[in-house]
Amino acid sequence: MDPARAISIRDINRLIKMKLEGDSGLQDIWLRGEISNFTFHSSGHMYFTLKDEGARLKCIMFASYNQRLPFSPKDGMKVLARGGVSVYERDGQYQFYATAMQPDGIGSLYLAYEQLKKKLEAEGLFDELRKRELPAYPRTVGVITSPTGAAVRDILITLERRNPAVHVLLYPVSVQGKTAAPSIVKAIREMNALGEADVLIVGRGGGSLEELWAFNEEAVARAIGESRIPVISAVGHETDFTISDFAADLRAPTPTAAAELAVRHAGELKQNLAYFERRMAKSLSSLLASARERLRHAARSPYFMQPRRSLLVQAERLDRLKERLRYVLRDRQALSAERHARLVGKLLAANPGRQAALSRQRLVSATRSLELAMGGLLRRRRAEFGSAVRHLDALSPLKIMGRGYSLVYDESMKKLVRTTGDVQPGDLVRVRLADGTLDCQVWGIRGEEQAHG
Repeated sequence: MDPARAISIRDINRLIKMKLEGDSGLQDIWLRGEISNFTFHSSGHMYFTLKDEGARLKCIMFASYNQRLPFSPKDGMKVLARGGVSVYERDGQYQFYATAMQPDGIGSLYLAYEQLKKKLEAEGLFDELRKRELPAYPRTVGVITSPTGAAVRDILITLERRNPAVHVLLYPVSVQGKTAAPSIVKAIREMNALGEADVLIVGRGGGSLEELWAFNEEAVARAIGESRIPVISAVGHETDFTISDFAADLRAPTPTAAAELAVRHAGELKQNLAYFERRMAKSLSSLLASARERLRHAARSPYFMQPRRSLLVQAERLDRLKERLRYVLRDRQALSAERHARLVGKLLAANPGRQAALSRQRLVSATRSLELAMGGLLRRRRAEFGSAVRHLDALSPLKIMGRGYSLVYDESMKKLVRTTGDVQPGDLVRVRLADGTLDCQVWGIRGEEQAHG
Protein backbone atom coordinates (compact mmCIF):
# COMPACT_ATOMS: atom_id res chain seq x y z
CA MET A 1 0.00 0.00 0.00
CA ASP A 2 1.23 3.46 -0.83
CA PRO A 3 1.94 5.39 2.43
CA ALA A 4 0.81 8.55 0.67
CA ARG A 5 -2.76 7.13 0.67
CA ALA A 6 -2.81 6.70 4.52
CA ILE A 7 -5.94 8.09 6.21
CA SER A 8 -6.29 9.85 9.57
CA ILE A 9 -7.52 8.28 12.78
CA ARG A 10 -10.48 10.65 12.70
CA ASP A 11 -11.42 9.47 9.21
CA ILE A 12 -11.26 5.78 10.13
CA ASN A 13 -13.38 6.38 13.25
CA ARG A 14 -15.92 8.28 11.17
CA LEU A 15 -15.95 5.50 8.60
CA ILE A 16 -16.58 2.88 11.30
CA LYS A 17 -19.32 5.07 12.75
CA MET A 18 -21.04 5.31 9.36
CA LYS A 19 -20.78 1.54 8.93
CA LEU A 20 -22.35 0.86 12.33
CA GLU A 21 -25.12 3.43 11.95
CA GLY A 22 -25.85 2.13 8.46
CA ASP A 23 -26.34 -1.41 9.72
CA SER A 24 -30.08 -1.82 10.44
CA GLY A 25 -29.30 -4.81 12.64
CA LEU A 26 -27.48 -2.52 15.09
CA GLN A 27 -30.09 0.27 15.17
CA ASP A 28 -33.42 0.37 17.01
CA ILE A 29 -32.63 -2.73 19.05
CA TRP A 30 -33.47 -3.76 22.64
CA LEU A 31 -30.75 -4.80 25.08
CA ARG A 32 -31.22 -6.55 28.41
CA GLY A 33 -28.64 -6.03 31.13
CA GLU A 34 -27.75 -4.75 34.58
CA ILE A 35 -26.81 -1.11 35.16
CA SER A 36 -23.40 -0.34 36.68
CA ASN A 37 -21.18 2.77 36.97
CA PHE A 38 -24.29 4.95 36.66
CA THR A 39 -23.65 8.72 36.48
CA PHE A 40 -26.29 11.42 36.14
CA HIS A 41 -24.21 14.29 34.73
CA SER A 42 -24.99 17.94 35.51
CA SER A 43 -25.71 18.39 31.80
CA GLY A 44 -28.71 16.08 32.21
CA HIS A 45 -27.15 13.18 30.28
CA MET A 46 -26.95 9.69 31.82
CA TYR A 47 -23.75 7.63 31.47
CA PHE A 48 -23.74 3.98 32.51
CA THR A 49 -22.61 0.46 31.61
CA LEU A 50 -24.90 -2.44 30.73
CA LYS A 51 -23.51 -5.84 31.68
CA ASP A 52 -24.49 -9.48 31.75
CA GLU A 53 -22.64 -12.65 32.69
CA GLY A 54 -20.16 -12.44 29.81
CA ALA A 55 -19.70 -8.86 28.63
CA ARG A 56 -20.07 -5.13 29.23
CA LEU A 57 -21.15 -2.26 26.99
CA LYS A 58 -20.80 1.47 27.63
CA CYS A 59 -24.04 3.37 27.17
CA ILE A 60 -25.28 6.94 27.11
CA MET A 61 -28.80 8.36 27.29
CA PHE A 62 -29.13 12.04 26.40
CA ALA A 63 -31.24 14.42 28.48
CA SER A 64 -33.80 14.82 25.69
CA TYR A 65 -34.67 11.12 26.09
CA ASN A 66 -34.21 10.45 29.83
CA GLN A 67 -36.54 13.30 30.81
CA ARG A 68 -39.46 11.07 29.84
CA LEU A 69 -38.38 8.11 31.98
CA PRO A 70 -41.10 7.14 34.49
CA PHE A 71 -38.45 5.82 36.96
CA SER A 72 -34.94 6.65 38.21
CA PRO A 73 -32.22 4.25 37.03
CA LYS A 74 -29.73 3.05 39.65
CA ASP A 75 -26.71 0.74 39.89
CA GLY A 76 -27.71 -2.92 40.07
CA MET A 77 -31.08 -2.36 38.38
CA LYS A 78 -31.94 -4.76 35.56
CA VAL A 79 -33.41 -2.94 32.58
CA LEU A 80 -34.46 -3.22 28.96
CA ALA A 81 -32.84 -0.45 26.91
CA ARG A 82 -33.82 0.59 23.38
CA GLY A 83 -31.43 2.36 21.00
CA GLY A 84 -28.58 1.84 18.56
CA VAL A 85 -24.82 1.25 18.40
CA SER A 86 -22.44 3.97 17.21
CA VAL A 87 -18.87 5.21 17.69
CA TYR A 88 -17.61 8.12 19.77
CA GLU A 89 -15.16 9.47 17.19
CA ARG A 90 -12.78 11.22 19.56
CA ASP A 91 -11.93 8.04 21.53
CA GLY A 92 -12.62 5.52 18.80
CA GLN A 93 -14.92 3.68 21.19
CA TYR A 94 -18.21 2.16 20.22
CA GLN A 95 -21.13 2.50 22.66
CA PHE A 96 -24.86 2.10 22.90
CA TYR A 97 -27.02 5.23 22.57
CA ALA A 98 -30.25 4.58 24.50
CA THR A 99 -33.48 6.32 23.49
CA ALA A 100 -35.86 4.48 25.85
CA MET A 101 -35.56 2.29 28.91
CA GLN A 102 -37.81 0.30 31.24
CA PRO A 103 -37.23 -2.01 34.20
CA ASP A 104 -36.81 -5.67 33.44
CA GLY A 105 -38.99 -7.95 35.57
CA ILE A 106 -41.30 -5.22 37.08
CA GLY A 107 -43.63 -2.78 35.40
CA SER A 108 -42.12 0.65 34.84
CA LEU A 109 -45.33 2.37 35.89
CA TYR A 110 -45.44 0.50 39.18
CA LEU A 111 -41.79 1.28 39.87
CA ALA A 112 -42.37 4.95 39.05
CA TYR A 113 -45.40 4.91 41.37
CA GLU A 114 -43.36 3.53 44.27
CA GLN A 115 -40.46 5.92 43.71
CA LEU A 116 -42.70 9.01 43.55
CA LYS A 117 -44.65 7.88 46.60
CA LYS A 118 -41.46 7.54 48.66
CA LYS A 119 -40.19 10.92 47.45
CA LEU A 120 -43.35 12.86 48.29
CA GLU A 121 -43.76 11.03 51.58
CA ALA A 122 -40.21 12.02 52.57
CA GLU A 123 -41.07 15.65 51.76
CA GLY A 124 -44.04 15.49 54.16
CA LEU A 125 -46.72 15.96 51.47
CA PHE A 126 -48.72 13.06 52.94
CA ASP A 127 -48.36 14.19 56.56
CA GLU A 128 -51.63 13.95 58.49
CA LEU A 129 -50.93 17.30 60.16
CA ARG A 130 -51.28 19.02 56.75
CA LYS A 131 -54.74 17.58 56.13
CA ARG A 132 -57.76 19.78 56.88
CA GLU A 133 -61.22 18.97 58.15
CA LEU A 134 -64.01 19.10 55.58
CA PRO A 135 -66.64 21.81 56.10
CA ALA A 136 -69.62 20.45 58.02
CA TYR A 137 -72.24 22.15 55.83
CA PRO A 138 -70.78 23.11 52.44
CA ARG A 139 -72.95 25.30 50.24
CA THR A 140 -71.02 24.61 47.00
CA VAL A 141 -69.19 21.44 45.94
CA GLY A 142 -66.62 21.60 43.13
CA VAL A 143 -66.36 18.45 40.98
CA ILE A 144 -63.28 17.91 38.79
CA THR A 145 -63.73 14.88 36.53
CA SER A 146 -64.65 13.78 33.04
CA PRO A 147 -68.06 15.14 31.95
CA THR A 148 -68.96 11.91 30.15
CA GLY A 149 -67.91 9.13 32.55
CA ALA A 150 -69.98 7.19 35.03
CA ALA A 151 -68.18 8.90 37.91
CA VAL A 152 -69.70 12.34 37.30
CA ARG A 153 -73.17 10.79 36.99
CA ASP A 154 -72.78 8.93 40.30
CA ILE A 155 -71.50 12.07 42.05
CA LEU A 156 -74.30 14.33 40.79
CA ILE A 157 -77.03 11.79 41.57
CA THR A 158 -75.70 11.23 45.08
CA LEU A 159 -75.38 14.97 45.81
CA GLU A 160 -78.91 15.60 44.53
CA ARG A 161 -80.30 12.74 46.60
CA ARG A 162 -78.53 13.73 49.81
CA ASN A 163 -79.08 17.48 49.69
CA PRO A 164 -80.71 19.21 46.72
CA ALA A 165 -79.91 22.65 48.21
CA VAL A 166 -76.15 22.18 47.67
CA HIS A 167 -74.78 23.89 44.53
CA VAL A 168 -72.45 21.94 42.24
CA LEU A 169 -69.66 23.46 40.11
CA LEU A 170 -68.51 20.97 37.47
CA TYR A 171 -65.10 21.53 35.89
CA PRO A 172 -64.78 19.05 32.99
CA VAL A 173 -61.27 17.62 32.49
CA SER A 174 -59.55 14.82 30.65
CA VAL A 175 -58.83 11.94 33.05
CA GLN A 176 -56.79 9.69 30.76
CA GLY A 177 -53.91 10.20 28.37
CA LYS A 178 -51.07 12.72 28.05
CA THR A 179 -53.30 15.79 28.48
CA ALA A 180 -55.01 14.48 31.61
CA ALA A 181 -52.49 15.59 34.25
CA PRO A 182 -52.09 19.19 32.97
CA SER A 183 -55.88 19.43 32.63
CA ILE A 184 -56.46 18.33 36.25
CA VAL A 185 -53.75 20.67 37.60
CA LYS A 186 -55.28 23.62 35.74
CA ALA A 187 -58.77 22.77 37.05
CA ILE A 188 -57.60 22.63 40.70
CA ARG A 189 -55.80 25.96 40.44
CA GLU A 190 -58.68 27.71 38.67
CA MET A 191 -61.18 26.40 41.21
CA ASN A 192 -58.99 27.88 43.97
CA ALA A 193 -58.71 31.17 42.11
CA LEU A 194 -62.50 31.28 41.67
CA GLY A 195 -62.98 30.66 45.41
CA GLU A 196 -66.65 29.66 45.25
CA ALA A 197 -66.39 25.98 46.18
CA ASP A 198 -66.21 24.90 49.83
CA VAL A 199 -64.84 21.45 49.01
CA LEU A 200 -63.44 19.78 45.85
CA ILE A 201 -64.02 16.23 44.59
CA VAL A 202 -61.24 15.15 42.20
CA GLY A 203 -61.51 11.73 40.59
CA ARG A 204 -62.75 9.31 37.98
CA GLY A 205 -64.11 5.78 37.64
CA GLY A 206 -62.07 2.59 37.81
CA GLY A 207 -59.54 1.33 35.29
CA SER A 208 -56.10 -0.16 34.81
CA LEU A 209 -52.93 1.35 36.26
CA GLU A 210 -52.22 2.98 32.92
CA GLU A 211 -55.71 4.46 32.72
CA LEU A 212 -55.48 5.86 36.26
CA TRP A 213 -51.93 7.11 35.78
CA ALA A 214 -52.84 10.83 35.53
CA PHE A 215 -53.67 10.72 39.25
CA ASN A 216 -50.18 9.33 39.97
CA GLU A 217 -48.44 12.30 38.34
CA GLU A 218 -46.28 14.47 40.61
CA ALA A 219 -47.82 17.70 39.27
CA VAL A 220 -51.35 16.55 40.22
CA ALA A 221 -50.24 15.52 43.73
CA ARG A 222 -48.54 18.87 44.32
CA ALA A 223 -51.56 20.82 43.00
CA ILE A 224 -53.78 18.93 45.48
CA GLY A 225 -51.31 19.63 48.30
CA GLU A 226 -51.23 23.37 47.45
CA SER A 227 -55.02 23.71 47.23
CA ARG A 228 -56.54 26.10 49.78
CA ILE A 229 -59.88 24.30 49.37
CA PRO A 230 -60.11 20.86 51.06
CA VAL A 231 -59.85 18.06 48.47
CA ILE A 232 -61.51 14.64 48.42
CA SER A 233 -59.73 12.16 46.14
CA ALA A 234 -62.14 9.67 44.48
CA VAL A 235 -60.20 7.60 41.95
CA GLY A 236 -61.25 4.17 40.74
CA HIS A 237 -62.62 1.47 42.97
CA GLU A 238 -62.08 0.73 46.65
CA THR A 239 -58.94 -1.34 45.95
CA ASP A 240 -57.32 1.34 43.76
CA PHE A 241 -54.83 3.62 45.49
CA THR A 242 -53.18 6.55 43.71
CA ILE A 243 -50.68 9.23 44.72
CA SER A 244 -53.57 11.70 44.71
CA ASP A 245 -55.29 9.66 47.46
CA PHE A 246 -52.31 10.20 49.79
CA ALA A 247 -51.96 13.92 48.96
CA ALA A 248 -55.67 14.72 49.39
CA ASP A 249 -57.27 15.80 52.66
CA LEU A 250 -59.57 12.75 52.47
CA ARG A 251 -59.68 9.62 50.30
CA ALA A 252 -63.00 8.18 49.17
CA PRO A 253 -63.08 4.57 47.97
CA THR A 254 -65.43 5.49 45.08
CA PRO A 255 -66.85 8.65 43.48
CA THR A 256 -70.23 7.87 45.07
CA ALA A 257 -68.61 7.62 48.49
CA ALA A 258 -66.89 10.96 47.85
CA ALA A 259 -70.25 12.67 47.34
CA GLU A 260 -71.56 11.06 50.55
CA LEU A 261 -68.51 12.27 52.49
CA ALA A 262 -68.74 15.80 51.08
CA VAL A 263 -72.40 16.48 51.92
CA ARG A 264 -74.54 15.42 54.84
CA HIS A 265 -77.93 13.94 54.11
CA ALA A 266 -80.82 16.45 54.18
CA GLY A 267 -82.76 14.07 56.42
CA GLU A 268 -79.93 14.17 58.95
CA LEU A 269 -79.95 17.95 58.79
CA LYS A 270 -83.71 18.00 59.39
CA GLN A 271 -83.29 15.71 62.38
CA ASN A 272 -80.58 17.98 63.78
CA LEU A 273 -82.75 21.05 63.20
CA ALA A 274 -85.69 19.38 64.94
CA TYR A 275 -83.45 18.41 67.84
CA PHE A 276 -82.12 21.95 68.21
CA GLU A 277 -85.66 23.34 67.85
CA ARG A 278 -86.83 21.16 70.75
CA ARG A 279 -83.85 22.23 72.85
CA MET A 280 -84.50 25.89 72.06
CA ALA A 281 -88.20 25.59 72.91
CA LYS A 282 -87.35 23.90 76.19
CA SER A 283 -84.79 26.58 77.05
CA LEU A 284 -87.24 29.39 76.19
CA SER A 285 -89.95 27.76 78.28
CA SER A 286 -87.56 27.48 81.21
CA LEU A 287 -86.45 31.11 80.83
CA LEU A 288 -90.08 32.28 80.61
CA ALA A 289 -91.07 30.33 83.74
CA SER A 290 -88.09 31.81 85.60
CA ALA A 291 -89.04 35.33 84.49
CA ARG A 292 -92.65 34.81 85.61
CA GLU A 293 -91.49 33.63 89.02
CA ARG A 294 -89.27 36.67 89.39
CA LEU A 295 -92.21 38.89 88.43
CA ARG A 296 -94.46 37.26 91.04
CA HIS A 297 -91.74 37.62 93.65
CA ALA A 298 -91.31 41.30 92.77
CA ALA A 299 -95.07 41.89 92.95
CA ARG A 300 -95.07 40.57 96.54
CA SER A 301 -92.18 42.81 97.50
CA PRO A 302 -92.80 45.59 100.11
CA TYR A 303 -91.60 48.12 97.57
CA PHE A 304 -94.69 47.44 95.49
CA MET A 305 -97.05 46.72 98.41
CA GLN A 306 -96.25 49.92 100.39
CA PRO A 307 -94.30 52.27 98.14
CA ARG A 308 -94.81 55.36 100.42
CA ARG A 309 -93.21 53.59 103.34
CA SER A 310 -90.26 52.63 101.21
CA LEU A 311 -89.88 56.26 100.14
CA LEU A 312 -89.95 57.45 103.77
CA VAL A 313 -87.24 54.94 104.70
CA GLN A 314 -85.11 56.16 101.83
CA ALA A 315 -85.76 59.83 102.80
CA GLU A 316 -84.61 59.09 106.37
CA ARG A 317 -81.53 57.41 105.05
CA LEU A 318 -80.88 60.42 102.86
CA ASP A 319 -81.08 62.77 105.87
CA ARG A 320 -78.58 60.65 107.76
CA LEU A 321 -76.22 60.63 104.80
CA LYS A 322 -76.47 64.43 104.53
CA GLU A 323 -75.61 64.84 108.22
CA ARG A 324 -72.71 62.45 107.88
CA LEU A 325 -71.49 64.32 104.83
CA ARG A 326 -71.63 67.60 106.78
CA TYR A 327 -69.41 66.20 109.55
CA VAL A 328 -67.02 64.71 107.07
CA LEU A 329 -66.68 68.00 105.18
CA ARG A 330 -66.10 69.88 108.44
CA ASP A 331 -63.36 67.46 109.53
CA ARG A 332 -61.75 67.61 106.14
CA GLN A 333 -61.81 71.41 106.21
CA ALA A 334 -60.04 71.42 109.58
CA LEU A 335 -57.45 68.97 108.34
CA SER A 336 -56.92 71.08 105.23
CA ALA A 337 -56.41 74.23 107.31
CA GLU A 338 -53.88 72.46 109.52
CA ARG A 339 -52.07 71.11 106.50
CA HIS A 340 -52.04 74.58 104.96
CA ALA A 341 -50.49 76.05 108.07
CA ARG A 342 -47.76 73.37 108.08
CA LEU A 343 -47.00 74.06 104.45
CA VAL A 344 -46.79 77.83 105.10
CA GLY A 345 -44.34 77.18 107.96
CA LYS A 346 -42.21 74.96 105.73
CA LEU A 347 -42.32 77.58 102.99
CA LEU A 348 -41.16 80.32 105.38
CA ALA A 349 -38.41 78.07 106.68
CA ALA A 350 -37.29 77.45 103.13
CA ASN A 351 -37.11 81.24 102.35
CA PRO A 352 -33.96 81.83 100.20
CA GLY A 353 -32.93 84.98 102.13
CA ARG A 354 -33.12 83.23 105.45
CA GLN A 355 -31.36 80.20 104.10
CA ALA A 356 -28.56 82.44 102.76
CA ALA A 357 -28.11 84.19 106.14
CA LEU A 358 -27.93 80.84 107.93
CA SER A 359 -25.45 79.61 105.37
CA ARG A 360 -23.24 82.67 105.88
CA GLN A 361 -23.25 82.12 109.64
CA ARG A 362 -22.34 78.48 109.18
CA LEU A 363 -19.56 79.49 106.76
CA VAL A 364 -18.04 82.02 109.20
CA SER A 365 -18.18 79.49 112.03
CA ALA A 366 -16.66 76.79 109.86
CA THR A 367 -13.90 79.17 108.67
CA ARG A 368 -12.99 80.06 112.25
CA SER A 369 -12.93 76.42 113.28
CA LEU A 370 -10.79 75.56 110.24
CA GLU A 371 -8.27 78.32 110.99
CA LEU A 372 -7.91 77.14 114.59
CA ALA A 373 -7.52 73.54 113.50
CA MET A 374 -4.96 74.41 110.80
CA GLY A 375 -2.94 76.55 113.29
CA GLY A 376 -2.77 73.72 115.81
CA LEU A 377 -1.92 71.21 113.08
CA LEU A 378 0.85 73.46 111.69
CA ARG A 379 2.43 73.89 115.14
CA ARG A 380 2.38 70.12 115.71
CA ARG A 381 3.93 69.45 112.30
CA ARG A 382 6.69 72.01 112.89
CA ALA A 383 7.56 70.44 116.28
CA GLU A 384 7.58 66.96 114.70
CA PHE A 385 9.81 68.23 111.83
CA GLY A 386 12.35 69.80 114.22
CA SER A 387 12.55 66.62 116.25
CA ALA A 388 13.05 64.53 113.08
CA VAL A 389 15.82 66.87 111.85
CA ARG A 390 17.66 66.64 115.16
CA HIS A 391 17.29 62.84 115.18
CA LEU A 392 18.49 62.60 111.57
CA ASP A 393 21.47 64.84 112.27
CA ALA A 394 22.43 62.67 115.21
CA LEU A 395 22.39 59.61 112.97
CA SER A 396 24.16 61.26 109.97
CA PRO A 397 27.38 59.46 108.85
CA LEU A 398 28.99 62.83 108.14
CA LYS A 399 28.63 63.85 111.76
CA ILE A 400 30.14 60.54 112.86
CA MET A 401 33.04 61.05 110.45
CA GLY A 402 33.56 64.49 111.93
CA ARG A 403 34.61 62.70 115.10
CA GLY A 404 37.45 60.94 113.20
CA TYR A 405 35.71 58.11 111.46
CA SER A 406 35.86 57.42 107.68
CA LEU A 407 34.32 55.11 105.03
CA VAL A 408 36.43 52.99 102.65
CA TYR A 409 35.05 52.23 99.12
CA ASP A 410 36.45 50.35 96.15
CA GLU A 411 37.87 52.27 93.24
CA SER A 412 34.40 52.75 91.60
CA MET A 413 32.85 54.12 94.81
CA LYS A 414 30.02 51.59 94.40
CA LYS A 415 31.00 48.99 97.00
CA LEU A 416 31.82 49.62 100.65
CA VAL A 417 34.93 47.80 101.98
CA ARG A 418 33.80 46.14 105.19
CA THR A 419 36.47 43.47 105.80
CA THR A 420 40.08 42.84 104.82
CA GLY A 421 38.83 40.10 102.54
CA ASP A 422 37.12 42.65 100.28
CA VAL A 423 40.54 43.95 98.96
CA GLN A 424 43.94 42.65 97.80
CA PRO A 425 47.38 44.24 98.07
CA GLY A 426 47.80 46.74 95.26
CA ASP A 427 44.04 47.54 94.97
CA LEU A 428 43.07 51.16 94.69
CA VAL A 429 40.57 52.35 97.31
CA ARG A 430 38.90 55.61 98.15
CA VAL A 431 38.54 56.85 101.70
CA ARG A 432 35.58 59.13 102.43
CA LEU A 433 36.24 61.69 105.16
CA ALA A 434 34.01 64.36 106.61
CA ASP A 435 35.45 67.04 104.31
CA GLY A 436 36.45 65.05 101.17
CA THR A 437 37.83 61.86 99.63
CA LEU A 438 41.35 60.28 99.62
CA ASP A 439 42.57 58.07 96.76
CA CYS A 440 44.78 55.35 98.33
CA GLN A 441 46.44 52.07 97.44
CA VAL A 442 46.59 48.97 99.65
CA TRP A 443 50.22 48.15 100.42
CA GLY A 444 49.60 45.38 102.87
CA ILE A 445 46.87 43.57 104.79
CA ARG A 446 46.96 42.60 108.48
CA GLY A 447 44.26 40.75 110.34
CA GLU A 448 42.89 41.72 113.79
CA GLU A 449 45.43 39.54 115.63
CA GLN A 450 48.38 40.92 113.67
CA ALA A 451 47.21 44.45 114.30
CA HIS A 452 47.35 43.87 118.07
CA GLY A 453 50.53 41.75 117.94
